[in-house]
Amino acid sequence: MQVRAFVGLADADDEKLARALIAKDPNAATVAWERFAPLVRRILRRALGPGQNAEDLVQEVFLRLFLKVHELREPKALGAFIISITTLTVRSELRRRRARSWLGLSPDAAALDLRVVHPDPAGRQALKRFYELLDRFNTRDRMAFVLRYIEGMSLVEVSDALGVSISTAKRSLLHVRRRLADHVQRDPLLADYMTGHLKGNDVE
Repeated sequence: MQVRAFVGLADADDEKLARALIAKDPNAATVAWERFAPLVRRILRRALGPGQNAEDLVQEVFLRLFLKVHELREPKALGAFIISITTLTVRSELRRRRARSWLGLSPDAAALDLRVVHPDPAGRQALKRFYELLDRFNTRDRMAFVLRYIEGMSLVEVSDALGVSISTAKRSLLHVRRRLADHVQRDPLLADYMTGHLKGNDVE
């Protein structure tokens, strides 16, 4: 009976899964993890860059989800709710990262990951510079860019995930695009890396 309930929940839509989480269905947490953990892990890695131990943060996201799911007003928006929690987790991690840097406790953890992600020295350097640029933006602008241009979400999905209006999401994207474009124009090494992320005025 329990196996049948689990299979039924695994096939359920996000709204039914959210209601099961709110009702503390013992199977709901496992189904939510299997359904959304790959997305959360990918967003964390793309938002924070190489050198980040994403697994601990993935667990942090789901811990927050299980504690806060009762605050979800629209169960069908479970995916956007999880992405919003992921964004909060990114913000917390960036604050911790800055604190470690101020205290001189931030090692160059990205070096090994960069060698894996980009075997060629030019690619490693471009990726490093790209995330150094992202570090100059606030979390909302950074996440808007990552979700729209790296994750490939629609403008509506970005605004929902960030909890802002579509016009605010557009302003964030335009702000990031313009500043990144300025840097790319002055840095040929970044040009190839950014190709595909800054094409046109894709904020519609």
